[in-house]
Amino acid sequence: MRCQTGGVPEVWQVEERTAAASVLHESWPAAESCPDGRRIAVCRPTGDAVVLGSTQSPDVVDADAAASAGVAVVRRRSGGGAVLVTAEDPVWIDLWVPTGDARWSADVAVAFAWVGAAWARALGRLGLDAVEVQGPAPGDCTRWASLVCFGGVGAGEVSVGGRKVVGLAQRRNRDGAWFHTACVRHWDPNPLLDLLDLSPGERAVANDGLGTAATGLSDALGSSAPEGGTAPDAVTAALLDELASS
Repeated sequence: MRCQTGGVPEVWQVEERTAAASVLHESWPAAESCPDGRRIAVCRPTGDAVVLGSTQSPDVVDADAAASAGVAVVRRRSGGGAVLVTAEDPVWIDLWVPTGDARWSADVAVAFAWVGAAWARALGRLGLDAVEVQGPAPGDCTRWASLVCFGGVGAGEVSVGGRKVVGLAQRRNRDGAWFHTACVRHWDPNPLLDLLDLSPGERAVANDGLGTAATGLSDALGSSAPEGGTAPDAVTAALLDELASS
């Protein structure tokens, strides 16, 4: 593979990455070998996984429950709470921006702004109204935000009606910033909570709190959703079109 030279190219290079969630989080070979251009990876995990934030202990997961359900436990190198990923939900798209790019910001919180704005416009293309992008300061958080990613709103994240629909995370090195983005299609906290090490009482309280903290794109659109408009490929296409045109 040849890298671009003589300046930072502004055309997005798009690839599909199909692998276990652990592999998708561990490295991004194309961005590592040629870090001087913008990149998009449409990530398709081959199996279900609970993805923990970099500071979370594996003990937050009920290992027996995860093993019984055939769900892998994976750690990412970016912050935030746990996310349950499957092949269909959430729509998982990674973005890479090199340090020389106009979209690069040395401020980690400010760096999320353009990512959230792009997602908001993409969701607008799919018919979702009243989409909000969080500023550089954290937004509303439930008591479960440190445990579950969609329990609170972080910098640049996207909400509708006060309920989070797109989660963001970021890792960076001297070459650039790698953004993990996840758009929920259907929100139900129970499948994730069933895999966490919680008592039945804690799980019930968490379900109540998390049930209204987030929403899925299909849930928010309801009967107004266009045919096929919330399928993973349609959501992906909306974001790719938005990035290509902005």
